[in-house]
Amino acid sequence: MKIMIVTDAWEPQVNGVVRTLKNTTRELAALGHRIDMLTPLEFKTIPCPTYPEIRLSLFPKGHLHRRINEFAPDALHIATEGPLGLAARKYAIKHKLPFTTAYHTRFPEYVQARFGIPLAWTYRFLHWFHKASLAVMAPTPVVKTDLEKFGFTNVVLWTRGVDLDIFHQMDSKVLNTARPIFLYVGRVAVEKNVEAFLKLDLPGSKWVAGEGPALAELKSRYPEVNYLGVLSQPELAKVYAAADVFVFPSRTDTFGLVLLEALACGTPVAAYPVTGPIDVLADGGAGAMDEDLREACLQALKIDRNHARAWAERFSWKAASEQFAAHLKPLQRNAYRREESAAA
Repeated sequence: MKIMIVTDAWEPQVNGVVRTLKNTTRELAALGHRIDMLTPLEFKTIPCPTYPEIRLSLFPKGHLHRRINEFAPDALHIATEGPLGLAARKYAIKHKLPFTTAYHTRFPEYVQARFGIPLAWTYRFLHWFHKASLAVMAPTPVVKTDLEKFGFTNVVLWTRGVDLDIFHQMDSKVLNTARPIFLYVGRVAVEKNVEAFLKLDLPGSKWVAGEGPALAELKSRYPEVNYLGVLSQPELAKVYAAADVFVFPSRTDTFGLVLLEALACGTPVAAYPVTGPIDVLADGGAGAMDEDLREACLQALKIDRNHARAWAERFSWKAASEQFAAHLKPLQRNAYRREESAAA
C-alpha cells in the first residue's frame, strides 16, 4: 500500500511525535508498504511562538497539492493539526479522499498551561479537525475515553513501542554523581512539569536531559542539578542505564515514550498516577505512581531492574505499526485514483 503521512512535527525536532513517526515508517517499510512523508522540510517556515524549535510551514497549499497528486496515495494519514495538517485535511475533504488522523499530545492542556486558554475552546477546534477523519488514532485506552467524553466518535487505538536493541540494560557510568541518581528526559517546558521533580527533597543527585523554553530559567533556579542537552538514542540509552530512577513529572502526556525507553534500560519509573504512566506501567510493578512524587521516587528505588526490562519487552514497534496499518485498510479502495480519473 502507498501511504502518505503528513506531519508538522519532524526533524530537527526531537520529541515523541517525531520518534513515533520515524519508528512507524521504518516498520511499515519492512512490512512492504511504500511510505512518503510530507514534512516542514519541504516548505518555507517560521518558528512557532514560544517554541522556536518547532517550524510552522508557510503557504503550503500549492506544493502540498502537487505532492499528493504525484504520489497518488492509497492511504492518507494526517499526523498533526498544524499548517500542513490543516492544508491536507482541506484537500482531502475537497477531493472526497478518506483519511486518518492521530492524537499525539494533550494539546488543549498544553495551551491552557502556557496561555490560559480554556480547555473547551481547544477541544472544540480538535473535534472539528478530527471529525471528518476515518479514524482518530489515540495511544492509550485512557486517552480514547477522554476524547470520547469530549464528543469524539471515531477513536481507535494505536499503541507505541520501544527499540529494545538500542535501549537495553548495560553497565554505564556516564552519570558519575552521588547515588541514588534521579533522571528526567524530555522537553524542558512548563507543561512537562519538570520543576515538580527539581524541587523535590531527594537523596543523591538529579539529572535533566533535553532542551526547551524553560531550560534557562530552571538552570538558574536549580544550579545544583546536572543538565545534559539533546542526545542521540545510543547516548541516551547509556544515560538511562546509569540512573537509578527515571522520574516522569508530566501530568499532560498521552503516552510518554521515554517511560518505555527507561524501562528497557532496566531503570524503574516514578510518576504521578495520570494518563501515560497509568497505561504504560499499569499494575506491572515496573514503576511507582503516587500523588506524592517524592514517595514514588523512593519506592521506585526498591524495584528490580530486571523486572523493569521484562515489562518493557511487552512493547514493540512492529506490533504498534501493524496496528497502525490495520486502521488504514479501508483506504485500499484506491478512492484517490478514482477521484482523479473522474476529474480528468
